[in-house]
Amino acid sequence: MALHAIMNAVIGVFRLYLFITSTFRHLEPRPELSLNPDFYQSQNCLGALDGMYVPVNPPAVDRARYRSRKGEIATNVLGVCTRDLKFVYVLSGWEGSATDSRILGNAMERPHGLKVPHGHYYLVDTGYTNGNGFLAPYHGQRYHINIWRQGHILTSKEEYFNMKHSVARNVIERSFGVLKMRFAILRSPSYYPIRT
Repeated sequence: MALHAIMNAVIGVFRLYLFITSTFRHLEPRPELSLNPDFYQSQNCLGALDGMYVPVNPPAVDRARYRSRKGEIATNVLGVCTRDLKFVYVLSGWEGSATDSRILGNAMERPHGLKVPHGHYYLVDTGYTNGNGFLAPYHGQRYHINIWRQGHILTSKEEYFNMKHSVARNVIERSFGVLKMRFAILRSPSYYPIRT
């Protein structure tokens, strides 16, 4: 099958294009990024993480497990990226019905899973909770970038924080967007088996 030949070729050369390390030296924020007013001034912010739905076509017996909260039949993929749009961790294979926080918990429990250096953090959305290594916005306050692009006036320090958080966390949305534009198979259900 042609797909398997392509996948094997990509697996054969992926080390030329993907840098894998067990340390976080490459995640240290670059000084020029801290000058960007859209990102937190804190040098401890490593980037952002979120989940992404990828449409799939599972066997009929498994379809209910893959139904997302948006009603799509999809797999839920956790992605973590740096502030300069580079993915540093991806966990795929979860059913669309799995919650973001459950997938993140599993990613952190794995032997070679997601590790956040002490004193550093990733930005997360309201699907996650604040905790060591993760900074979520204020709940019950306006959050999304489009609200302020439409001219909404800030009314509290919590809204101001959420606006800055939303702008900075948008890096993961942009990373997912670039990925889906580059690989069309991520935008529509594939007829390939889930494992493939």
